[in-house]
Amino acid sequence: MESSQMSTDKTISSNGETPRVLFQRLYERATQLGIDGHHLSTLSCITDIRPKTKKQIEEEEERIANGGLVWSRTTRYFMYAILLLLASIFCVFFLNVPVSGEQVTSWWFSFNDYNLYNERCLIDVHESIALLFRPPADCKFCRNVTHVDRVSGISVADFEKQYAYSGRPVIITDGMKNWTALDVFSFEFFKGIYGEDSPALSSSERNCQFFPYQTKFKNLGEVFQMDPARVNLTDSSNPWYIGWSNCDIVAGGILRQHYSKPYFLPAVSESSRTDWIFMGTPGYGAEMHVDNVGDPSWQAQVTGHKKWQLEPPPECYYECVASINVVVNPGEIIVLDTNIWFHSTKNVGSDLSITIGSEYD
Repeated sequence: MESSQMSTDKTISSNGETPRVLFQRLYERATQLGIDGHHLSTLSCITDIRPKTKKQIEEEEERIANGGLVWSRTTRYFMYAILLLLASIFCVFFLNVPVSGEQVTSWWFSFNDYNLYNERCLIDVHESIALLFRPPADCKFCRNVTHVDRVSGISVADFEKQYAYSGRPVIITDGMKNWTALDVFSFEFFKGIYGEDSPALSSSERNCQFFPYQTKFKNLGEVFQMDPARVNLTDSSNPWYIGWSNCDIVAGGILRQHYSKPYFLPAVSESSRTDWIFMGTPGYGAEMHVDNVGDPSWQAQVTGHKKWQLEPPPECYYECVASINVVVNPGEIIVLDTNIWFHSTKNVGSDLSITIGSEYD
């Protein structure tokens, strides 16, 4: 270093000054102009002639070797971890090495306290993503449908011919005849079934589905902890609306003491063993959506009034009516294929709305 410095000093400019003297003059002139040493050190001409450290030389060589791209040590470790994870997933789920994918799935469910044979999905898929892969519907189900028929006393044969599997919605105004549910079902009735520490509540929270919709309820247990003022909106509380599926055998037996298979359903059809219950105050409901339950369904309006808005799927916008609105009243049953009709609901009137329903094949 000293020898190179001496040789540099011996280089004489045309006016007889060495580079050191020339630089000193430039530096003094720069400071007079208000340029400090920090700004001078950032000039490219200074950085180019400044001796590089060993680390800088190694980084420069690595940059050249990688085509100008340099990863930090943290980034490299992160990429190694990602590659290791992908390799592990491939080995387990495609090669079954060192364990099978089924074993890993079983461990995952056990770790999260899930029932492997009751859960519908390993990973929940957001509804907006699921809609992208929804198969297109045959628009004949909504073609020429401009309203929802209201019928009573319909025979099984006529119902099967006109409505059961055609996709055409219908309201059976006497669908709940001979049901004691009209006189029995209430918030307090369900609270008695799903009370705190009850087997039905434990089974429901562990194995069944719960829909809080726009409320802040985390589970069914919190719903039945509401005080009467909140239940009936006699205070300043916000409206509420929730839904859940009952898959508890004992609770199902109690519920079916008060309702039976709707009289108009085909004799060969079977309803799902899962009861779907929806309950809430006026002002709330479910936003527009489409289901993926496989079969058409019926929903009985036990108490209160519920407004339904039906819309065809996007591929049928130019063949079918844009929207249909209808209100279902106590004692009536609406039959609808919610797998093809987009639908939203809103409780109207002044009474608490309670509905129960199921799918049928």
